[in-house]
Amino acid sequence: MFIVSLNYTSTIEEIDMHITEHLMHLDKQYSLGNFIASGRKEPRTGGFILATVESKVELESILSNYPFYREKLAEFVVTEFIPTKTSPELSFLLDA
Repeated sequence: MFIVSLNYTSTIEEIDMHITEHLMHLDKQYSLGNFIASGRKEPRTGGFILATVESKVELESILSNYPFYREKLAEFVVTEFIPTKTSPELSFLLDA
């Protein structure tokens, strides 16, 4: 599992110009089972994505097509995360 932290490097106006494509990219990755959660930071300076892909190489390939990455609107920090304990509702993450 991976945590992707996005930090915007452009204006919110530039970010908003790509929101529709951003949402389409997220929807595709959710439908493929690659992403399990995402959301914006508060204040709105970026966001987070939880990804359950097999490798960092696979995730980097997915992110390379992401509009905020492609258009250099944000910097991305990818951290591998290995869940070892969860609530019962999230126990499926232990197998991810």
